Amino acid sequence: MRLRHKKNAETDILNSPLVINVGANTDTVRASFMNPTRPLHLELGMGKGKFIIELAKQNPDINYIGIERSATIVLKAIAACEPQISNLRFMCENVENLENIFPPHSIDKIYLNFSDPWPKKRHESRRLTHKKFLSLYEKLLKPGSLLEFKTDNVELFDFSLEEIKNSNFRLLEYTYDLHNDEKLNKDNIMTEYEAKFSKLGNKICKLIAVILD
Repeated sequence: MRLRHKKNAETDILNSPLVINVGANTDTVRASFMNPTRPLHLELGMGKGKFIIELAKQNPDINYIGIERSATIVLKAIAACEPQISNLRFMCENVENLENIFPPHSIDKIYLNFSDPWPKKRHESRRLTHKKFLSLYEKLLKPGSLLEFKTDNVELFDFSLEEIKNSNFRLLEYTYDLHNDEKLNKDNIMTEYEAKFSKLGNKICKLIAVILD
């Protein structure tokens, strides 16, 4: 079910110290963290933030930014975030705009979790694992950095594997049944959708790819 838009959400999120203002540049992004020299990881399409909030709690030496285009959803993530988490920020932004915010090769890792599958052929360029977006991630990531992707949509996963194989990323590992893969499921943090779909009996797919030097 689609989340109803909250009136004044765009204004409300900008009043939070956890939100990096729209139109920010890299200096603003880095300065928003208590320790700006830590590695920087992004989750693109973070939903209500369950995954990235838990990541930030478990890894205090890494800075995280959860990016979501819906201000209403960002408000949900802010509400769920514990105040003592100092290494997590949120941005309300479209993925296409990230190269105007982050300089080339400034990101250490990117997570994609349960992205919109855009099932119609004419919409495939909107998928966040389309070659257009992989080229963007290539610009953002440092050489040797990782891209991780999870979904329960097998058609999207097959599409993503092919796009990865025809890009400047190298596929390291993948599975069509994450929760029964002892290696890849170790230390796995479930997203809201992952918990929901798993409960319905859907198998979870995951891939890990590295950007080549």
